Amino acid sequence: MAQQTEKEKAPSSLENLTCPLCLDIFDEATILTSCGHTFCRKCLKNYDLSHQDLDHMICPLCRKITKLSANRVDDFLTNVTVNGLVDNYHAECGGMNAVLEMRPKCTACKCHQDAVSFCKTCNFYMCTNCDCSHEQLTSHFEGHEVVSIQDIINGKVSISHISEKCCIHRQENKDMFCEDCKVHVCLKCVIVGHQNHNIKNQADFEQQLRLKVNDLVQRCAARKTELEKNIQNVEVQRQEVYTAVQKILDDVSQAYIIKAKRLEENHRNFIEQISAVKQSFDDDLSVLKSKDRQRIKSICSSISLVSNDRLGRLETDSLSVHTLLCEELDAMLKEATDHTSAAAITKKAQKKRFKPAADTRLELGIISEPDPNLQVIQCVDLRGRMWGMTPYSDDSVAIGYFNASGIDIIDSAGKQVQYAHIPSNTKYCDLVFQQDRSLCISTGDTEAHVYSPNGSRKSTIHMSSHGFIRLNRSSSDEILIANNEKQVYIYDPTGSTLKHTVPTKHNNPNQVSATRSGLIVTSSHIVNPIVVTVYDRDGNAGKLLQAASGVHLTAAVDEQDRVYVASVDDKNGNVVIRLYDLDGLNLKERVEFIVLNLTLKNDWCYLVSLSPDMLAFACYKKLYFIKVTL
Repeated sequence: MAQQTEKEKAPSSLENLTCPLCLDIFDEATILTSCGHTFCRKCLKNYDLSHQDLDHMICPLCRKITKLSANRVDDFLTNVTVNGLVDNYHAECGGMNAVLEMRPKCTACKCHQDAVSFCKTCNFYMCTNCDCSHEQLTSHFEGHEVVSIQDIINGKVSISHISEKCCIHRQENKDMFCEDCKVHVCLKCVIVGHQNHNIKNQADFEQQLRLKVNDLVQRCAARKTELEKNIQNVEVQRQEVYTAVQKILDDVSQAYIIKAKRLEENHRNFIEQISAVKQSFDDDLSVLKSKDRQRIKSICSSISLVSNDRLGRLETDSLSVHTLLCEELDAMLKEATDHTSAAAITKKAQKKRFKPAADTRLELGIISEPDPNLQVIQCVDLRGRMWGMTPYSDDSVAIGYFNASGIDIIDSAGKQVQYAHIPSNTKYCDLVFQQDRSLCISTGDTEAHVYSPNGSRKSTIHMSSHGFIRLNRSSSDEILIANNEKQVYIYDPTGSTLKHTVPTKHNNPNQVSATRSGLIVTSSHIVNPIVVTVYDRDGNAGKLLQAASGVHLTAAVDEQDRVYVASVDDKNGNVVIRLYDLDGLNLKERVEFIVLNLTLKNDWCYLVSLSPDMLAFACYKKLYFIKVTL
């Protein structure tokens, strides 16, 4: 009796030594401290590979959370008790594999003798006596298919599992599966305790699970191929990034050749900056590559757990685990593959530009990503109606008033002071400061006066009366005059000699600027046709830039010979500023900046460039300082 009890306990003991993940005898049994469930340590490591982004582990059986340390699974405690039982079991079985070494017992009688054969028709293991009876009682067992146990062990024949007897209805086989409760049941159990549940017979359930696993295996292979191609694409994009970065390096090196030897330190700093840019993009691409490799590793790890040769008869725990693993893997495979991030990084790298510094500055320039915009950093209320404006410094302008006396110097912080070196009771149409701080002013349509920095008058320029005299200067301090005639007058810096007259047959300019190469940029701001035109000193003109109806144009040239043109729509009060590069005598649009919503009360506006990154725009009694980002 005691011997029979030990035999009855053997299968139960074997089940208690089986890992729910791999369905094999525990190998280094490891316990989850949050719930006490035990698994093979290698199974937990494979499971953890699919969840590297988490700082905890979710138990595959009960879903409780166990916090992970820096060493993750390696810091989990070993289940000493279970490992001891496993060692005892292996000692008793001679160290052979638990499933193969355990010889089946007869299930056709109550003697529990070792089985020598198996009847596929009866689904019974048979001892020697039962096998003889089976063979002799031909009237009952004729045509039954009987195979030997040795052939089964040697793998010559295969058999399906033997249905387990129900522990409640002992004569009934547990050959059905309740999907709601996730347990095997017999037919009577279905009638008694599982009514209205989703019931499947064992064979159908096993077939469905195998089909699901096979589908996951195929999808895993497809996803792995897809991710490997994505990794190859990352490398292709990496070369594109290297090419874009190399172009920046070439531009910087060319600028270095032009600069003096004293820029060597600045050049070295630039190389470091470029290396940082390259490293940044390289790191971004490596992250993408690493993520795809991790997904491949997670998929391979998960499928190694799911695709198990022992999916025949699963008990409740193992069934729950493998159903959950299938669901997790299915969700993982549904995640969209990122095909675009690598190319987006390449585009970002290709947008990087090297912007050389002005000739007057020592540094080579900056590396930036083009994002041109304008920002009004200061709005100043003027004390009268603006009639003329000229740069005074890199961040300040001089304003002349026609209906108010004096000249105001106003900086980008809004600070205002009155210019003190000329009579304060004079009204001005326009003005321009020269490099030595000499000042040329016009007081109407017939005269312009040149004052020395101390306020003494140096000379007077007399003009025919065609319109208000508008002033500017060239880079060599020549005085430029437009007075609504079809020509521009160029005087020497003292204002005593007329050096040149530029015919402007296309328009009657009332604003004029000059480039460093001597080209003349004119705008007919308030006289039709309203155009901006570039002339050489002989009067040859480029293509006219003409305004739409109801729009006025005012132009300014910066120290890098770029041309800013403000389009002023006096109907809706909008100002659009565009930046043009000179292409011979033609204007080639480079950037259209955002629309500035300004309050305009007059169509007479003025635009000047103070520095490569600062503009001043004035209209009526408002002055705006505008920050330029290229």
